[in-house]
Amino acid sequence: MIKRLTWRVATVTEIRQETPTARTLVFDVPGWPGHLPGQHVDVKLTADDGYSAQRSYSIANGDDGERVELTVQQVGDGEVSPYLTEVLEVGDQIELRGPVGGWFVWRPHSSPPVLLIGGGSGIVPLMAMIRSRGKSDTPFRLLYSLRDPGQLYYAGELEKVMAGVEVAYLYTRTAPPDAGRAPGRIRAADLVAYGWPPETAPDVFVCGPTGFVEAAADLLTELGHDPAKIKTERFGPTGG
Repeated sequence: MIKRLTWRVATVTEIRQETPTARTLVFDVPGWPGHLPGQHVDVKLTADDGYSAQRSYSIANGDDGERVELTVQQVGDGEVSPYLTEVLEVGDQIELRGPVGGWFVWRPHSSPPVLLIGGGSGIVPLMAMIRSRGKSDTPFRLLYSLRDPGQLYYAGELEKVMAGVEVAYLYTRTAPPDAGRAPGRIRAADLVAYGWPPETAPDVFVCGPTGFVEAAADLLTELGHDPAKIKTERFGPTGG
């Protein structure tokens, strides 16, 4: 029997600004059952008049007791994200439910090489996988597509040299002088240069806007990657 998920009270213990419009919220969630990297939660905000709004957000950290981290990108006219990115403070409480999802997950005991491809805020569940790698000897390669350097999440961590983790940035609009690649959308040459060759049979995880995910998945299959090894998670306008 599938256990029904319940709403839990989550208290903000830390806030980290990632970009001008995105921040990471660290919560203490008593009774949290644990999670796998790649899973997400439902967040519910309830107004004084009883009106409530819900949104889903990927978990950004590996399993760490009763600690849950969410990185939220503000959506201009949204109901939930502006509150989470501009109003919520340390000590405040919200409700969340989870973990949700069992398909788009990486299990740390898995041994094949891992290829992570993230577009924009699609980096969030992929970062949970990187953080869950721990002492595993599974090699990771991350292709991170973003508009410009100012949109980089987790800069402090990704810019460090991490043994067994290779990171390539694919800028779509404005690239720094030392980027080594002209700005543009993801292309087959990027996957050849920075990804794993198909014969290594990597576990592939692609997350981002629908158009980005579909383009990346098509390129991967055209290059010979096994479609059964490609897991995708996409997002589009949800009201924020």
